[in-house]
Amino acid sequence: MDRQPPATPTAPRKRWMSILAKASYDDLNSLWQNLPDKPEWSRIRAPEIGMVMVRGRMGGTGNRFNAGEMTVTRCTVGLKSGVIGHGYVSGRNKDHAEIAAVIDALMQHEERAETVEHSIIKPLELRHQQSRLAESRKAAATKVEFFTVAREN
Repeated sequence: MDRQPPATPTAPRKRWMSILAKASYDDLNSLWQNLPDKPEWSRIRAPEIGMVMVRGRMGGTGNRFNAGEMTVTRCTVGLKSGVIGHGYVSGRNKDHAEIAAVIDALMQHEERAETVEHSIIKPLELRHQQSRLAESRKAAATKVEFFTVAREN
């Protein structure tokens, strides 16, 4: 039985932030360019590149361990309406982080959230799901079944 964590007020934002962080820059930029009526924004924190420690767990549930460092780019922007958005993406693409921050801000803006959800977030989520499914199928095609035959003496 799958146990889902209780819904929190931040759950929707975690969802779209995750989608923006996992999206390829080319996919995100293409959808962003097609968005009509882009807002004006100012940089609160210009895109900057840094490192984060990636942690893992043995078997997904065991003790934590440091797996290594990963390059991350972050950015914070503010819309004229006063809404602030943050963007965190893996790698060194400053434009990706800035677009993600603007989209985060738009998703918090009640008048724009539905449009952005349907024109950017949903298509990115669908592309991510399709990519994962394709990777799963590719891995399944190379699966090897091992068996042992007991030998009696």
